[in-house]
Amino acid sequence: MKTILLFGAGKSATVLIDYLLENAVDQNWRLLLVDADLNLAQSKIGASNRGTAISFDIQDEAERGRYIRQADIVISLLPPSLHIAIARDCVRFQKNLLTASYLDDATRELEPAISKNKLLFLYEMGLDPGIDHMSAMQLIDGIRKKGGNIFSFVSHCGGLVAPESDDNPWHYKISWNPRNIILAGKAGAHYRENGAEKKVDYESLFTNERLVDIPDLGTLGWYANRDSLSYTRLYQLEDAATFLRTTLRHSDFLYGWRNIIELKLTDETPQYDTNGKTLQQVFKEHMDRHGFSEWLNQKLAARFEETKGMLENLMKLMDAEQEAVETGESLPDSFMTADDKGNLQEFGVEDVKNQAAGFLAYKMHEANLTLKQLFFLGLDDDETLVNRGLCSAADILQFAVEKKLALRPYDKDMIVMLHEIGYELEGKKFGISSSLIVKGENHLRTAMAKTVGLPLGIAAKLILDGTIRLHGLQIPTSREIYEPVLKELEACQVQFKEINTSL
Repeated sequence: MKTILLFGAGKSATVLIDYLLENAVDQNWRLLLVDADLNLAQSKIGASNRGTAISFDIQDEAERGRYIRQADIVISLLPPSLHIAIARDCVRFQKNLLTASYLDDATRELEPAISKNKLLFLYEMGLDPGIDHMSAMQLIDGIRKKGGNIFSFVSHCGGLVAPESDDNPWHYKISWNPRNIILAGKAGAHYRENGAEKKVDYESLFTNERLVDIPDLGTLGWYANRDSLSYTRLYQLEDAATFLRTTLRHSDFLYGWRNIIELKLTDETPQYDTNGKTLQQVFKEHMDRHGFSEWLNQKLAARFEETKGMLENLMKLMDAEQEAVETGESLPDSFMTADDKGNLQEFGVEDVKNQAAGFLAYKMHEANLTLKQLFFLGLDDDETLVNRGLCSAADILQFAVEKKLALRPYDKDMIVMLHEIGYELEGKKFGISSSLIVKGENHLRTAMAKTVGLPLGIAAKLILDGTIRLHGLQIPTSREIYEPVLKELEACQVQFKEINTSL
């Protein structure tokens, strides 16, 4: 019997645990599940006689080593900062290691020892990163096999709320680590677009709204994700004019998060005693401390001023049209104006009216949305007590998000992924888009848990049965990994839809 040791029984682990236990009899496995919360681990194991729930301090080196020694393979779904201790133990006791987290510099320092001991440390083996790497490389290798030259690569991915469960002004609910949601984007972004290398800092990351059309779903917004260019060598796309990885969100979410950043609500400096205080009180304290009490008034006032003048002019135009109708006169249906360079341009009156009305509606939507989103998070909540001791603004925001944006038992989340690749073949340009939409079953068996957990579980099975024989420090960009994993994912209804076009 082979032993699988899994660290972490949180939100992303549910489907992985089920997969391992469902295959345990046929594959002759036993599962050791370690979590700080023993009751949580036991609830995930359920009545299975192939699983054992365990709880101990992960910093306890002796206990950690005790269980790692027993394992044939180790999977870590712990916070990224805790992986390195487990990784060092896996080198020490010569055990293979799987995780969904990004490969970090500390782990890279272990690479010589990993290779020397013929171990496999497979990182970035979840959703994003994970399924994105595997599905992208499958497309890229297929294009190269035909002789194509790739000039553009864009990969979008996001964890969202399913449309049928979308009932709040953020158009978002939590299906993964809430801390990661709060701190998303802090590292800024680095990518290449149309031949120009771009670096975007955190404060600017959410300011320029970019949209993409998702087949069978509609339009979503996106922001650039971390250092895209660090993957150009792995994908062998160093010369691509565009190379970009993004995170998908609803456009209203991106607008709201711009406000969150502007209000310094993601600041990580502990400065607020939250004991005995409501959300309303701690939010007000933060606003007052930073002089943001006037921020909202100023923001709404600015929106009002933007719309006031245009509304007045639009009303004058409509009054003039009505007067012309009553007197039997006719108004021109177009007019000429000059741009800032003195060039004359013709505009249709009806087009201007429609654009003005659209602008007014959008600005009024923004002003209304600002209030709705902030109040939804608890800006006026005088009942919910925080009681978390000394907290940073980010801690308070996380508390609010966990309370207000939680998936309810009947809610469903959704994973959306889209690859857009442009390539040249025999003097002609082509495009391929490959999209994935996965919906969760409920607040436990989420799409996020499915798409993070299944690749790890499938990879563990393929390593243990000898299908994957690679050694060293790896991420899943090689054919030996992605072909069998993607094949089994398809059998689990995680399947991409491809559309080919001529450019």
